[in-house]
Amino acid sequence: MTPKQEERLKAKIAWIRKELAANKKRRGGVYDDSRGLRYIPPALFIKLKEYKGGLRYLQWFDRTFSNDIGYPVFLFEWTFILFKTGRIKDAEKKALKTYFSNTYLFDKFFEKKITKNEKWEGSNWDGVSLINDFHYQHSDIELSDFAIWLDTLINSDKFQRITHELLDIRKKLLVEPVGESRGRLIQRESELRNE
Repeated sequence: MTPKQEERLKAKIAWIRKELAANKKRRGGVYDDSRGLRYIPPALFIKLKEYKGGLRYLQWFDRTFSNDIGYPVFLFEWTFILFKTGRIKDAEKKALKTYFSNTYLFDKFFEKKITKNEKWEGSNWDGVSLINDFHYQHSDIELSDFAIWLDTLINSDKFQRITHELLDIRKKLLVEPVGESRGRLIQRESELRNE
């Protein structure tokens, strides 16, 4: 990347921050980022290899948009930045959130053939079009250490146990009527998501 390209990316990050601040001011202290500008900076920090700056941005994002669940590619970038800044436990948790925001994203990253699985309603098969624009690949030299770590993580007994149990719960919730049994399933799902 040339110095001019770096400067353009840095200027874009600064512009986004300025736009978000101006938006908040115009709206009387409330953000209304319907354009989704808040999701753009992590990719720019990754291109710049400024992972600490990306982490600071994501910490601000987490405080500012605490109820925002993000979207799959954004969560993937968040996982990557956490990994690159040595926050491995946090990266493991974010990887799980990434997986459940789109169960096909890691297959795309590892360039595996993506085929529809019987998972659950809302498993983001429709989101496959979203990940068609996903440009991160395990074969990218800049992502090689992350790819090794992620492959080890998603094939670990713990990750496999959690994802299989969560998928099973989601399938059961499709047919389970409202009642005590459904409540237990929802409670267990919440516990697993926080492991």
